[in-house]
Amino acid sequence: MPTDTKRQAVAELTELLRGSSAMAVADYRGLKVSEMQSVRKVLRDSGVQLHIAKNRLLKTAADEADRTELKSMLEGPTALATIDGDEAAMAKALTEALRPFSRVVTVRGGMLGNRAIDASQLTRLATLPSREILLGKAAGGMAAPISAMAGVLAANLRNLVGVLSAVADKKQQTESAA
Repeated sequence: MPTDTKRQAVAELTELLRGSSAMAVADYRGLKVSEMQSVRKVLRDSGVQLHIAKNRLLKTAADEADRTELKSMLEGPTALATIDGDEAAMAKALTEALRPFSRVVTVRGGMLGNRAIDASQLTRLATLPSREILLGKAAGGMAAPISAMAGVLAANLRNLVGVLSAVADKKQQTESAA
């Protein structure tokens, strides 16, 4: 029979899972407490939360939050990284935080919204440019045809000014020669 403490923990985990736009599951076995604290600090600085909870409680919360795809990743010691916002930022922060411990810690996978992803997809997500850079590239791509059109239209005016200037110079030369 579940205790009030466990019910409260499941309720908190359920809200965490519902409110997260992305999450990653990692096996933290082999990390010392000081190493785990440094991982948490790096993640916290990037806006990512790291949670350690019993798999049984996480599985119950995943059922209640309608994130059943997460349950298959909950085996052994589990660390759950979550973010409500930029998914690529979470993947980058997790990759950066776990890089010094890559021989000890393994990322099992995660979720983007309601879709499960494996560790390789999470790694590819970490290699994407930031949201601001992608938006800048998109804006530049949309502005390029407009800039090109302005250049084409301005070229005709420049050519007309050049022809009129050449005609005026020619006329001056003929008047000064006469």
